[in-house]
Amino acid sequence: MKRTIATLIAGLFATAAFAQTPAPTTAPDSATPPAVAKAEAAHDKQDTKAGKKHVAKAKHHKKAEAKVEKKDAAADTTAPAATK
Repeated sequence: MKRTIATLIAGLFATAAFAQTPAPTTAPDSATPPAVAKAEAAHDKQDTKAGKKHVAKAKHHKKAEAKVEKKDAAADTTAPAATK
């Protein structure tokens, strides 16, 4: 019984420690040096460009796949008619 009570009390202390909000780890934007802010903006811009290219490639691939499926479907419907 003593172990059970001790475990419950320890659990309460542990949950109380984890329930506290952590201190902010990032500096405010005004403290960011201009060079770092410029580099971050350039990196974000590159990520956006890469994302747009990926979307365009995915659309192209999807269209090409649809064309192939359409040709296959047309070939499948005409093949049995040719054998008759």
